[in-house]
Amino acid sequence: MSSQGWRDFLEADGVEEWVVLHGGAAAAYDVGSIAEASALASEITQVPGVADSGVLLTLSDRRLTVRLTRGVGFLEPHHIDLARAISEVARRQGAVADRGAVQEVQLAVAARPGDLDVDFWRAVLGYDTLADDNGVDPLGHGSTVWMQDLDPTKPLRHAMHVDVSVAREHAVRRLEAALAAGGRVVEESDAAAGWVLSDRAGNRVCIASWPDGAEPRSGDGSGSEGD
Repeated sequence: MSSQGWRDFLEADGVEEWVVLHGGAAAAYDVGSIAEASALASEITQVPGVADSGVLLTLSDRRLTVRLTRGVGFLEPHHIDLARAISEVARRQGAVADRGAVQEVQLAVAARPGDLDVDFWRAVLGYDTLADDNGVDPLGHGSTVWMQDLDPTKPLRHAMHVDVSVAREHAVRRLEAALAAGGRVVEESDAAAGWVLSDRAGNRVCIASWPDGAEPRSGDGSGSEGD
């Protein structure tokens, strides 16, 4: 895996309706019905390269979501051409992209290096292996589970937290909604790439626009730390 692929994707022209999340590049197209979503999905499957590239299509009665990969580190140069071709198909079908609808929810399980137990989490959830430190829902519906390796000397307060990855222009809106609903900011040194929030009980969640809104883009980040 490499960070160069997602960096190149963010800099490319013609992929403006795509959002680069923890799980890679994704686009959401508003449609009028499940039939329209199915028709659009059928057209997209005819795009050269889609059938053998691991593209994930999720249909609902009002939206078709397209994910090019299951992990941001798997984005490669050919995904840029694939995204452009899919966008062209959507335009021909009259489907409108909604960057605000694109998100990914990730469950981060924190532990000291000797206690990381990714095999347990894959087994209990019935997840597949995507990388050494995570597991993914084979159906593409559930949240990714990611193992966060903590500094052994750091006190372990919250062993789990949720990461919510959204488009860069919608991160502040999501933050404001969470604060209005009673949340509070715990850490904002990485803003606007991400914020750590807490509910009244102290449970933590990270709102991340990384890597879509990461600045500077030369930095490597691989997730947020909300333990």
